[in-house]
Amino acid sequence: MDDMLYLMNSLWVMLSAILVIFMAAGFVMLEAGSTRMKNAGHIAGKTVFTFGLSCLVFWVIGFAFIFGDNANFFIGLSNFFYSGYELEDMNLSSSVFFIFQMAFAGIAVTIALGGFAERAKLSVYVLFTILFSAFVYPVVAHWIWGGGWLAEHGKQDFAGSTVVHLTGAMAALAATFLLKPRIGRFNKNGSANAIHGHNQVFTSLGVLILWVGWFGFNAGSTLSVDGGFFGYVALNTNLAAGAAAVSALIISWVVLGKSDIPTILNGALAGLVAITASCAFVDMWASVVIGLIAGILVFYSARLIEKMGIDDPIFALSVHGIPGIWGTLSTGLFATPELATIGQPGLFYGGGFTQLGVQAMGIFVSGTFAFAASFIILFAIKKALGGLRVSEEEEIMGLDMSEHGSYGYPEVFANHTNQAISGEK
Repeated sequence: MDDMLYLMNSLWVMLSAILVIFMAAGFVMLEAGSTRMKNAGHIAGKTVFTFGLSCLVFWVIGFAFIFGDNANFFIGLSNFFYSGYELEDMNLSSSVFFIFQMAFAGIAVTIALGGFAERAKLSVYVLFTILFSAFVYPVVAHWIWGGGWLAEHGKQDFAGSTVVHLTGAMAALAATFLLKPRIGRFNKNGSANAIHGHNQVFTSLGVLILWVGWFGFNAGSTLSVDGGFFGYVALNTNLAAGAAAVSALIISWVVLGKSDIPTILNGALAGLVAITASCAFVDMWASVVIGLIAGILVFYSARLIEKMGIDDPIFALSVHGIPGIWGTLSTGLFATPELATIGQPGLFYGGGFTQLGVQAMGIFVSGTFAFAASFIILFAIKKALGGLRVSEEEEIMGLDMSEHGSYGYPEVFANHTNQAISGEK
């Protein structure tokens, strides 16, 4: 029976890892659809490349810094260049666990790079991916998942509202500060101009792919089929996403007079981000409440971020940052005594403010570190490369052509070029 459980656990986590890796396809569709046509090929290609690059960095150094032996409160210090050896106290294949964790690291990088969209040099993507995957994500992950100091305080983050989503969002925030807004995004008086994505169908498909992949993200984090608890985690995940999509639709309808499609899509993602920390610690009714609040937060936070003059093309801050904070805090409110296998029950279940304080501390420290480290890395890259952005001419032309020499939609742009030439003649 032990051997059977070992095999079943390994199979389940391997399937979950595949779902998480497939989330990269969701980000391709989401980001390409949310940006302009002239950058679509670039967005798709850099997502695939940087995901692959982050996996190599994770193999060399990331896994060791998170889960390595001889660890201290800050970081692990062994098991570099993971070679397939079995880890202790795991009732599944260690290689499967490794690739599952590798997939999480790749998703964190993808979220961070959303803040670079439509204006960063390809070389910046390459260098930042290496350094973020080596020295930013693994540190936060060790603190919370690898037995670091936040884990010792009982920080609750079942599948990564802080570790993956907030860390990625804070890196994206650092990028938006240093890269500055896209050309034409804001006027001299500070008012904003909308830059619409070119394909809402792509964006919608991307959201649905991510929604499905999230079952690997959250339910897979049980690391076991024993007792079927992964089904409960999946149910909480689905309820929160549905509730957030509904609340986002309603709030946009009430405020704008129309049900805004990007808001609905971002709402669903916000619900998924928020429930990621608490999906294993809360009752089902609480997952609905968490989702409802996340859908409202994503609407107002996107508007606030725009008013602050921050250009966030893929909504990394309002989708992954603010809901990541809310989701992390929510366990300090709703974690039940029966499900709080880590830390303490939440405020509404007699646990007082203890767990809420731990959650808030984890948010502040992890978010501050991710932002500061990412800012320093990007500032150093800026000095080394002589700038982070492509030239104004290249940005207007589009990164498909300026960075790769071909458009993602060659027939469309060939027709435009031919028409322009005909007009000149």
